[in-house]
Amino acid sequence: MADGVQLQARTVPHPASVSQRARDALAFMAANPRPVRPNNTDPVAWKAATAAADANIVAMLAPRCEGFDLERDEITLGGVPTYVSRPPAAPSDRVYLDIHGGGLTSGGGEACGLMGLLAAKRSRALTYSVDYRMPPDHPYPAALDDCMAAYRALLEQFEPGHIVVGGASAGGNLAAALGLRARDEGLPAPAGLVLLTPEVDLTESGDSFETNRFVDVMLPQGLPGANALYAGGHDLADPYLSPLFGDFTKGYPRTFLQAGTRDLFLSNTVRMHRALLKAGIPVELHIFEGMPHGGFGGAPEDEDLDQAVQNFVASCWH
Repeated sequence: MADGVQLQARTVPHPASVSQRARDALAFMAANPRPVRPNNTDPVAWKAATAAADANIVAMLAPRCEGFDLERDEITLGGVPTYVSRPPAAPSDRVYLDIHGGGLTSGGGEACGLMGLLAAKRSRALTYSVDYRMPPDHPYPAALDDCMAAYRALLEQFEPGHIVVGGASAGGNLAAALGLRARDEGLPAPAGLVLLTPEVDLTESGDSFETNRFVDVMLPQGLPGANALYAGGHDLADPYLSPLFGDFTKGYPRTFLQAGTRDLFLSNTVRMHRALLKAGIPVELHIFEGMPHGGFGGAPEDEDLDQAVQNFVASCWH
C-alpha cells in the first residue's frame, strides 16, 4: 500500500475566486521567488541569508508604508530596542505589542520598524514593535526573553486589559509563546492575542507542510534549518518553542487566528484553533481564499484582514 497520494506534475493556476490585485500578487511572487535559506546551522551562511532576507523585507514593505500618517519613535522598552508607531487619535492608555516575523532569524532593524508601521495601521492602536535578539548569535530563549521583558515593561505602564499582543509568522510563534509563559510566570494575561499565519509548530508536522509545499509562492518550503538554529539544541516540541503543543486548559488569552488556503502554515493555524476550542478559549479563525503566507501585499483581501484585526482588537478592550 502506498504511503501517500501519488500526483502527476501539474500547474496550479492562480485562483479566479480572488481579486485581480491578489492574482497579480501571486503571479509576481511566483516569478520572483524569495532567497532560499540555508538548510543547516552554519552561522556564516545564516548571517548572509539574514542580510538578504532583511533587504528583501525592506524593499517589499517600504512602498506600502509610504504616506502613512503615523508618528514614529525609537525607544528602549524593558532593555530591548523597540519601534513606536502612533496612529492619529490612537488612545494613549491602550497599546498593541507587535512581534515581527522573519522566520525567527531575520526581520530586525528597519524591517522591524516597517512591520510595526503596518501593525499600527492594522490595529489603529499605539504600537510597540520589539526588535528582539535572534540567532545565530542569540538562539532560544533570547527572543522570547526579550518579548517577555517588553511585556513586563508595558505592564508597568498599562492595564493588562488594555494590552493586545500580536505577530505574524515567527512573530505569531513568539506572541503565542508569550501567552503561555506569562501565565506560567504568574503575570496578568493580555486582553488578546493576534496570531497571523503563525509559526506555532517548529516540528512542521501539519498536513499543509506537504499539501501546500511549492503552492505557497511566498513560503514554498518549510524552515527546518531556521527552526534548528533558533532552538539551539532544545526540543522543538517544547511548548515555548512550539506553542501548538501547550496546555491551554490552564488558561490562555482570547485569540485571533488567520491563514490562507495556500498558506504553508495553514495546518498550524487550524490545529491551534481546534486546540483552543477544546480548552474552552474564545477564539476567532479567519481563512482567506487563495492567500499565501503573509498575504497579497495590499490587495482588497488584505484590507479585509486589517478590518477584522481592528475589530478584534477593539472588542478586546471593550
